[in-house]
This record gives sequence, structure tokens and C-alpha cells, in this order.
Amino acid sequence: MPKMKTKSSAKKRFRFTASGKVKAGAAGKRHGMIKRSNKQIRNQRGTMVLASGDAGLVKIHMPYAGKHS
Repeated sequence: MPKMKTKSSAKKRFRFTASGKVKAGAAGKRHGMIKRSNKQIRNQRGTMVLASGDAGLVKIHMPYAGKHS
């Protein structure tokens, strides 16, 4: 069987934790910061763990990532 390919856009945007959860950068921080509250800007710093439904979509595009067997 041929190898499955990893989606290049996904490997640039997402990382996996040791337990297999998906980490991603916060959305909504590219521009227009002057409209956002300081609390929102503060809470969107760094990375966050994706919800299980979103993580499932990412795992489809990254077939070999996050597997520790």
C-alpha cells in the first residue's frame, strides 16, 4: 500500500501534545486589535487545545502525527 500524505497546511498550523490532543494558535488575532477588548487579547495569547470535534478534522489530515504505539 502507498503511504498516506499529510496535508501541508495542517502540519504548519497544528502540533500534538504527548497525550495526542491537538494544539493550535488562537483565532482572531491577525488584525483589528483596536476593536477587541484587552481581556480578549490577553486570553488569546499563546496556543490552545482544540475541542474534540475540531481535533478529529485535523487528525484526518495528519495521519501519522500524534501516534505513540
